Amino acid sequence: MMVLLLLLTLRVPDAEQFVGPPKGTPLTGDALYQRTQEVGHLLRCPVCQGMAVSDSPAEMAVNMKGQVRELLARGYTEEQILRYFELSYGQFVLLRPKMEGVTSMVWILPVLAFALGVVVVIFKLRKLGKAPAPAAAEHQPPTDDPYLARVRDLVGGGKP
Repeated sequence: MMVLLLLLTLRVPDAEQFVGPPKGTPLTGDALYQRTQEVGHLLRCPVCQGMAVSDSPAEMAVNMKGQVRELLARGYTEEQILRYFELSYGQFVLLRPKMEGVTSMVWILPVLAFALGVVVVIFKLRKLGKAPAPAAAEHQPPTDDPYLARVRDLVGGGKP
């Protein structure tokens, strides 16, 4: 009972405290519905792990979508709404993370790995494309080593 009373007295922070006053024009009707869907596709549902808020049937996603609709109706821009949710839930809530800090590695490493793979394949193909050296030139016995000459004589049955 005490917890319920405490929860009722807590005030949910307003978007204006996070991102300032609305900078866009308030939306209504079909435009509001369309923009709510578009912005909802940019936000990740914290419950469904990978689904957009617009696509998720989870109660949390429905509530977040309602918040997006309310913010758009009040005149907040897409950037302000994404910033609001990022400040509330962390950068994880963005389906397209910003390219800064550690997340820049998520964008850069696959490209570098692909480029390295292409370079390795090119070098291997060039190496395979080169003609092998003549076999006779590789197996010519040195004539100045007396030990090898004696071994050849013994193995070859005395023939030089």
